[in-house]
Amino acid sequence: MAPSSRKGTAIALILLLILIWAGFVASLAQVVGKWPVLVQAVFYLFMGLAWIIPLKPLLRWSQTGRWSKDEQAGE
Repeated sequence: MAPSSRKGTAIALILLLILIWAGFVASLAQVVGKWPVLVQAVFYLFMGLAWIIPLKPLLRWSQTGRWSKDEQAGE
């Protein structure tokens, strides 16, 4: 069985999300670099995990065609 076009689109969107997020975080390096090392570590830990939040609806959409579990299948 061939994968649906949603899966290919989802992969492209995930890669785009990672590139945009990494560029955003890198653009803050001048400001963050002036912070104490422990604060930087917490910041980068949070930012390194925060990009995962939008993945749940994107992955749900790639599997089911719906963005949220509350949507009705016919809508």
